[in-house]
Amino acid sequence: MLKDKSIFMVHSAQIQHGIRITIIAAVMVMLVASIGNPGFAADSGAVPSILESNQRHRQVSRMITRFVERAHYSKITVDDDLSTIILDNYLEALDANKHYFRNSDITYFNRYRNSLDDVLRSGDFTPVFDIFRLYRLRAQQNLDYAINLLDEPFDFTTDEVYVFDRKDEPWVATAENMQHLWRQRVTNDALSLTLAEKEWDDTVETLQKRYARVLKRINQLDSDDVVETFLNSFARTLDPHSSYLSPRQSEEYKIQMSLSYQGIGASLQLDDDLVAILNVIAGGPASIDGRLSANDRITAVGQGDTGELVDVIGWPLDDVVQLIRGPSGTIVRLQILPADAMPGDEQTIVDLVRDKIKLEEQAASSKSINVERNGKMSPIGVITVPSFYQDYDARSKGEKDYVSTTRDVRRLIKELEADGIDGMVIDLRGNGGGHLSEATALTGLFIRQGPVVQLKDTNGRIEVLDDPDPDSIYDGPLAVLVDRFSASASEIFAAAIQDYRRGIVIGQRTFGKGTVQNLYILDQYARRIPEPGLGQLTLTIGKYYRVTGGSTQHRGVLPDIDLPSAVDPERIGESSRERALPWDQIKATGFMARQPLDSEISYLTQTHNNRIQRDPDIDYLLSDIAAIDEIRTQKSISLNTETRRTERETTRQKRLDRENQRRAANGLEPIESLDALADGEQPDILLDEATEIVTDLVRLNEERYPLLTKVNEPIGDDRTTR
Repeated sequence: MLKDKSIFMVHSAQIQHGIRITIIAAVMVMLVASIGNPGFAADSGAVPSILESNQRHRQVSRMITRFVERAHYSKITVDDDLSTIILDNYLEALDANKHYFRNSDITYFNRYRNSLDDVLRSGDFTPVFDIFRLYRLRAQQNLDYAINLLDEPFDFTTDEVYVFDRKDEPWVATAENMQHLWRQRVTNDALSLTLAEKEWDDTVETLQKRYARVLKRINQLDSDDVVETFLNSFARTLDPHSSYLSPRQSEEYKIQMSLSYQGIGASLQLDDDLVAILNVIAGGPASIDGRLSANDRITAVGQGDTGELVDVIGWPLDDVVQLIRGPSGTIVRLQILPADAMPGDEQTIVDLVRDKIKLEEQAASSKSINVERNGKMSPIGVITVPSFYQDYDARSKGEKDYVSTTRDVRRLIKELEADGIDGMVIDLRGNGGGHLSEATALTGLFIRQGPVVQLKDTNGRIEVLDDPDPDSIYDGPLAVLVDRFSASASEIFAAAIQDYRRGIVIGQRTFGKGTVQNLYILDQYARRIPEPGLGQLTLTIGKYYRVTGGSTQHRGVLPDIDLPSAVDPERIGESSRERALPWDQIKATGFMARQPLDSEISYLTQTHNNRIQRDPDIDYLLSDIAAIDEIRTQKSISLNTETRRTERETTRQKRLDRENQRRAANGLEPIESLDALADGEQPDILLDEATEIVTDLVRLNEERYPLLTKVNEPIGDDRTTR
């Protein structure tokens, strides 16, 4: 299916060096306030629109091609070699899970394999529309067949297995094979609803509406939609962060950016027929509630405490957004299929109170955790930084007390030091980035002076961005806690701390987003602007490099001490994305690093490994990860009711057993079911271990430097020049 993108939001940072640079941290759908009740008629009778190129399409296509060849960081040439990748991307955008096209269709499309570059230069989209028309025909055939299958009951006692993940499967060979695939798909959909305790008549009605809705959505796509999909298929041949927004989407983006955030505070994307959580936004209801995670999938939406749950599988993303957003203070209920669950697995209901994004919840916060070591308590300060934020408007107006990450963290450090902390953890887990200037300024709180990051543009020019403050305010034992969702500005900060040997980085390899994007409003570059305009292009024009010369792109920041994580780096992160720009290296810039921490890291790793071997919480986490990994490897599912019920109960029982083993080891009472787990009851295992590691570092420094008693005294401050 088309991977719809609704309203987009860009997290940006600006650097003034002759051009305006916008750093795209993520493409996000913001759930904001709306008026009226959305509705959707489950009618597949939409008349397919006529597809034809117009002068605006030709103008946009030629402009984008010129911008790409002149400005993209990789110095791309639009030629036959690129054309073949564009075709593959376009087919994937239409039919990622291979439920529509047949092998003979792909053979037919190969006539265009070396000519789509000519489409971009000429703006004649005839081949693109030809492919889409056949896609639309196949959708009509298969979805009509699926709806007709519902006239007869299904046999849920067979030993058949349905392969639900077909991305790596070959294209279906014949019409008969395609019907067999769709019969299995419909059987699985029906069985999943039956296992959710739906009556058969309700199951039939739900699926009829679902398939009709998908078909109507496809038939309603017009020439602009198809052109936008194709141009984004072109953009994805460049890198994952380049994209094109049509005039309609560009205008929607502007409208939404002018509104206050009001909804659940999550970013959504459409992946095949399912709406998935792309990101949970700090300070929003979903973030505060804590039950939603990236890659969770929304299968139904209900209004209020008792409103009917409306099945939204196959809905356009915009329509799902309309259902979820609403007036502040009202309740929305989401039926969630967890991120790593298989189709038809048990789902949960998450009820959220719609609200604006609370800026105070986005702000950095602190707490102190006491860690016992040999009968002595060590208070370890923890500062959580959800994002790199700054009140840019207040700063540009000259206000002295504008809100910023660095200002808040500076205050929190002073408060923690006043409480007599022995060491500190900066928690950047889930921090997707933000203002670049805040990343450099925050680094300056922990190093004396020097460069923080290098920026290389398309023309090979390198700019070095320095710590703006020539002095540090905290010089005690320090660790930076990261995970796979720590990205962009978070990686710049963590890399600088690591390169200056100012502290240790612990956790999971970070996201690896080390590229810079520029936003081109195409109307600004055109002499004649047709109605309704030309849209906008986001293009990668630069890369970030550490002071050592290595890029943060693709590779991310590798922690000094690894902590276990349930996040699969093969599915999440820059390295998991097609056409991601590679890691590379430029010349190091001059900076003053401390003495190597190799011996400290070796000692801390050893004590960490010894500790986790007897830590029941870590053991619980590792067993949980192993169970999730086992589920991830599965690409098929049984179509037998009893087998499915047994598998579901076995999975739940194993989870319950793991939890009770953890509770018993910690001296806690067992629970009879997973439903008895109270919200927030489970510990933050990784943060607890991070504070243990910092405590080990504190004790190690006390043994080496017994005369140093002040936490802000420099320890091991002999410098080396790079």
